Amino acid sequence: METLVRDRAGALWAKVDQAEREIVERFIGQRPVKVGELAEALGIKVTRSPMAPRISGLIRRSAATRSGFEIAVNKYEMPERQRFTVAHEIGHYLLHRNDIGAEGVVDSIMYRSNLGSRKETEANQIASAIVMPAEILSGDLAELGGLGTPGIVEELAERYRVSEPAMRIRLGMS
Repeated sequence: METLVRDRAGALWAKVDQAEREIVERFIGQRPVKVGELAEALGIKVTRSPMAPRISGLIRRSAATRSGFEIAVNKYEMPERQRFTVAHEIGHYLLHRNDIGAEGVVDSIMYRSNLGSRKETEANQIASAIVMPAEILSGDLAELGGLGTPGIVEELAERYRVSEPAMRIRLGMS
């Protein structure tokens, strides 16, 4: 089958530990991807907590978890946003855990943090590849008639439990 959706995270996966990449691969074969269960499989605890309105989530060190990290997401944000935030923080864990200091990494609603824009972009690319896997998304896109199909973005966003803006970006429409 032709891949209609490009995996922008391509080269980044090579930086991910082989065992952890295999864990991720077990979860991205389904939709919607169960990001909470993925985090748990990686040894990361996820909590939903009240946070300031402009904060989406954070990842910080935790001696109480198998991985040594925990994720908190803003419980006041939409479920689709929370899912992407969990995947984004997993991206930081997979790619940047050695850069996460004692204070952790706090991500704003625009996914900005103290790690810098390159690392935020990398975490976003991994997050997109996790919650909207290219191979499955390409199959769904073809099945539904392609990008020109009316309502395609809405349908796919619902299937993958992501926001419509996130799906537009993933499909290269923004």
